[in-house]
Amino acid sequence: MGGMDGFGKVEAEPNEPMFHTEWESRVLAMVRAMGAAGAFNIDASRFYREALPPEVYLASSYYKKWLLGLEDLLIEKGFVGADEVAQAHALKTAKPLEHGKFTVDDVERVMTRGGFGRDAQGPAKFKVGARVRARNMHPVTHTRLPRYTHGHVGVIERIHGCHVFPDSAATGAGENPQWLYTVVFDGRELWGPDTDPTIKVSIDAFEPYLEPA
Repeated sequence: MGGMDGFGKVEAEPNEPMFHTEWESRVLAMVRAMGAAGAFNIDASRFYREALPPEVYLASSYYKKWLLGLEDLLIEKGFVGADEVAQAHALKTAKPLEHGKFTVDDVERVMTRGGFGRDAQGPAKFKVGARVRARNMHPVTHTRLPRYTHGHVGVIERIHGCHVFPDSAATGAGENPQWLYTVVFDGRELWGPDTDPTIKVSIDAFEPYLEPA
């Protein structure tokens, strides 16, 4: 939220630990374990965190968002009941997981992320050096296009090939591979003429997020 009106700058924490309390590490483990077992993909997991009510999202720490999003996701997909979450123990036989259970011997394997690159279904729409505008889009589900770029013009800096499209994967609509680009924006284009003229911001953006400028 740093940089948005009313939220101030990003305050870096010197020597920040990986986890501030033990429960945070357990939340990370649960999310990674359920994802590896086939309960959801990474984009769905992100969407359920983003879908928390604003007053909850803004008042929650990083891993509390992960925990609350995980609870909502598992309840909606039928892996646990809201009553089981409330009582903190199972009340019925759990719904089977797509990839089944795994053991301690499988941890190293499941902690290795798979690849998201896919074969191209057609030629890339944009070339390196092309001027593009980030679409002013407001999808109701997950997207990887930063809000501060909406409507602003940048330049294609690099082409990364085709990858799984998060906006489709988050809703269970399939991989829908799309071309992925690095786009560089001038800071003054994003935040106005008073911005430090040396600032440039690069983002990775999928082709459906962009239009010719």
